[in-house]
Amino acid sequence: MPDLEPASREESPADILGERDLYRQLLQLGTVREMVPFLKDALDLTVAISGARRGYIEVGDPEREGEPFWLAKGCSDDDVATIREAFSKGIIAAAVASGQTIVTVSAGTDPRFAGRASVKANAIGQVLCAPIGQSPPLGVIYLQDRDQPGPFSRSDKERVEIFAKHLGTLADRLLLKEKIIAETDLTQPHRKLLRANSIIGKSAALAKVLRDAGRIAQLDIDVLLTGPNGSGKTQLAQVIHENSARASAPFVEINCSTLLPELAYQELFGAEKGAHSTATQAIQGKVAAANGGTLFLDEVGELRSDVQAKLLNFLQSKEYRPHGGNKVHKADVRIIAATNANLKQLVAEEQFRSDLYYRLSVFPIRIPSLSERKEDIPLLAAFFCEKTCEKHNFPMVKLSRGAGLALLSAPWAGNIRELEHVVQRGVVHAVSDGLDEVEVHHLFDEGQTTETSTPPARTWASATREFQRLFLLKTLEENDWKITRVADVLDLARAHVYNLIDAFQLAGEIKARKEKKKA
Repeated sequence: MPDLEPASREESPADILGERDLYRQLLQLGTVREMVPFLKDALDLTVAISGARRGYIEVGDPEREGEPFWLAKGCSDDDVATIREAFSKGIIAAAVASGQTIVTVSAGTDPRFAGRASVKANAIGQVLCAPIGQSPPLGVIYLQDRDQPGPFSRSDKERVEIFAKHLGTLADRLLLKEKIIAETDLTQPHRKLLRANSIIGKSAALAKVLRDAGRIAQLDIDVLLTGPNGSGKTQLAQVIHENSARASAPFVEINCSTLLPELAYQELFGAEKGAHSTATQAIQGKVAAANGGTLFLDEVGELRSDVQAKLLNFLQSKEYRPHGGNKVHKADVRIIAATNANLKQLVAEEQFRSDLYYRLSVFPIRIPSLSERKEDIPLLAAFFCEKTCEKHNFPMVKLSRGAGLALLSAPWAGNIRELEHVVQRGVVHAVSDGLDEVEVHHLFDEGQTTETSTPPARTWASATREFQRLFLLKTLEENDWKITRVADVLDLARAHVYNLIDAFQLAGEIKARKEKKKA
């Protein structure tokens, strides 16, 4: 039986315009930098140029294990299951094995495929399936049925083959990028076991945190999170809850440092009506609100000693009495506690109960400071930049190279929270100036300073940056502006010295001082 409707001998003006548009769209597709958006655009374009009713695209690295990237259009779940099954047998398997495009006007009557159970069961008709890339193929484009009358034509086949050839080159580039990310992103093995998309980073320090969180998320044991303010303890507590069997139940947070001493017990365990002058009705506590879920006790080291004793009793018995009540209540609550204090030291100073400390720290996880995971700063900064633009409906801006280097060199005493606020401020300034990049001066308000003057620093970060700037200038001058010598003195790589010069925007000042010295 004929597989293809013959193409016309001469191309019409519409055909020529179609070819031109196809190449324009291919060029545009080459600018997409992420695999999933790339596959979506590629599949949309392939379906459009072929007039297919259903489409499926899949690419993967044949030299690497793991799930390939795939996307379907116009397909039900059953359709996708049938198509994916065909990778081991059937039409797709034939295309992959031969490296040739397979076209059939009716898979159900085609002797090559009619005997396949999936073809019979799903009444598969017209199919055009082209391998992507050279031997071995990276994947396939699979097109099924048409919106217009008639089978896939020879022109459809030729266009899809051209498209698949170019897709192979583009997909190979993105697969290489994914491979590099997988090799450099140390958190990837743990992210496969833990849903933690809200936690940004790829460092070894963060990988250890995610590893530990993944180990205990499903275990119904209490957790103690330690680490400096602004490092992400609340966010990690939410991730542990969302990956636990309690995920569908409440996650209730209480900051112990903000509790009034006389109301701390009531906040935790509630109060009966009439328990005190302001209790005109029963007050539900956070323990009752979190029943079945997770109670997050932030800054737990701030609880006063009598409330610590009541909390310990609850942890041991899962029972409590609201303030002013005699009836015993029960609550099934998992406790995740957090603190930036050294609880062991507080125990030694008798400011925190040792029995409560050991009860809370069944499984401690330490959250590193941002200075311990500097390689995560560019990812976090880019995320906060995009988040700020989306939140305020700003046009998208990005961080300039100098701004990125400046963020890397800052000390970040306030950790991730401070970084987020600085990037937010920088985005607002850049957008207000009508620019599409955030520059260093948008991030840090440092003012005019000299070597003998003290800058009117508003934050620890800006004061530290100014000290670093002046120290680098002085070291350069003392070493006759020779970068190699400065790198040796400061025990830094030459490339890093150049990066610091860019970050502090010192090139012009260095040039001026050199010329002044020569004069």
